[in-house]
Amino acid sequence: MTQTTPALKTERLEFTPYRPEDEDHFVALLRNEEVCRWMGQDQAPEDDLRAVFRAILTDVYPTHRFDVWGVWWQGTYIGHAEVKKTGNVDGHELIAALAPDYWGQGMGTEIVHGLLRHAADNLGLKEAYGMVGAENTASLALCRRLGFRHVRDVVGEDGSVTRMVVIPTRGENPLP
Repeated sequence: MTQTTPALKTERLEFTPYRPEDEDHFVALLRNEEVCRWMGQDQAPEDDLRAVFRAILTDVYPTHRFDVWGVWWQGTYIGHAEVKKTGNVDGHELIAALAPDYWGQGMGTEIVHGLLRHAADNLGLKEAYGMVGAENTASLALCRRLGFRHVRDVVGEDGSVTRMVVIPTRGENPLP
């Protein structure tokens, strides 16, 4: 039987696999200049993001390449989340993008808790990685509070520095 991306819930948030009607939300989030800056990527053309979104529906979900969700709060789309194999190490990476209107309200922490719980309970992972831009002080502070530890710095071709961090999914840092 093929495993599919499950819907997840935290105290305030719902993680749902994307549906065709979510495309405009996805594109708007990942075209946001602030979101792109802190995700460490250039703004992609809208057509490219639409192609990525369609690939999620037509390739990623049917072949279960990785888990990817839209994140919702009180019926409003507020972010994007993924758990997927990373090419940086032999492991899985947590990826989250949150709309700027929801920064500083504990939503990022709640997203990471939800992803860690999924990684442990549904994927059987012992640890998970994150990649955070060295200048993204807010996300690095969140990682420290949650118990991530620094693994190494990755320097891009453009000289930008990304911090690779890791956290056990259970044990040393039990989740609420």
